[in-house]
Amino acid sequence: MIAFPFFRRDFPALKGDRVNLRVPESGDYREWAALRAESRAFLEPWEPRWASDELERASWRQRLSRYREDFTNGSAVAFFIFENASGRLVGGITIGNIRQGVAQSGQIGYWVGERYAGKGYMVDALLLLVQFAFDTLRLHRIEAACIPENSRSVRVLEKAGFQREGLLRSYLRINGNWQDHYLYALIADDRLGVRTKG
Repeated sequence: MIAFPFFRRDFPALKGDRVNLRVPESGDYREWAALRAESRAFLEPWEPRWASDELERASWRQRLSRYREDFTNGSAVAFFIFENASGRLVGGITIGNIRQGVAQSGQIGYWVGERYAGKGYMVDALLLLVQFAFDTLRLHRIEAACIPENSRSVRVLEKAGFQREGLLRSYLRINGNWQDHYLYALIADDRLGVRTKG
């Protein structure tokens, strides 16, 4: 277990050309709840089953508390994704299950509001998070898993340079059912190879 010495109240956003990533704040509640509510049918097939109070303010406070706790113990970093041009929230991305020592690895999860899907925002956010994971967290390997039928997520991961490594049978319980997932990974050496080729 590690702590993140760089995390302060003024933790800087990760800035890209089209999006920036910053840690969620209590004032994000209304925009987050509205975007999740309008995107519910779009998101539910790919996420754990929503709780009955999923979008309530009390649930939001618990979510923020969990984000801070994960930050404090060094196990995860959660970001919201904002469009630079409008400043609007478009989704979220997290690196979790962070392990140091001999593993130096983490797992990525993400979601995007339906109206922002297919516009390249998630690829941009993923590339920013990859840079943060390798350069700041000093990880060696980053993994992501997606349901084989989730063609949008497959495209996002492959565009960001992740390689499919196999099929994880009955891996995660999604929307109430155990689902197979493709395992994708990117290691630091892969990224260095991409840089030298470019």
